[in-house]
Amino acid sequence: MGDLSGFQRGQIVGAHLAGASVTKTATLLGVSTAAVSKVMMTYTNHSRTSSAKRNSGRKPKLSEMDCHTLKRTVSINRTSTAAKLTAEINIHLEAVSTKTV
Repeated sequence: MGDLSGFQRGQIVGAHLAGASVTKTATLLGVSTAAVSKVMMTYTNHSRTSSAKRNSGRKPKLSEMDCHTLKRTVSINRTSTAAKLTAEINIHLEAVSTKTV
């Protein structure tokens, strides 16, 4: 399912909503019946065309509370450099790099 474009997934969902079978949809679009079945099942169960597995990688470096602290600090010091913001953020949080900020 990962090699299908968003447009192809949309076509599969459209064919599904129009009442086309898995086999007919696969033949019309030139994709496998397994791919059509996965897209239709994901759309039916989760109301979206792509799987949630895509977001199963590394956890975010900053929590929601950390992001809130960063946004508040940036809003107070809008003209400050990234290095200065990093130093100020590291007072409140664990060691965060300038690249993360």
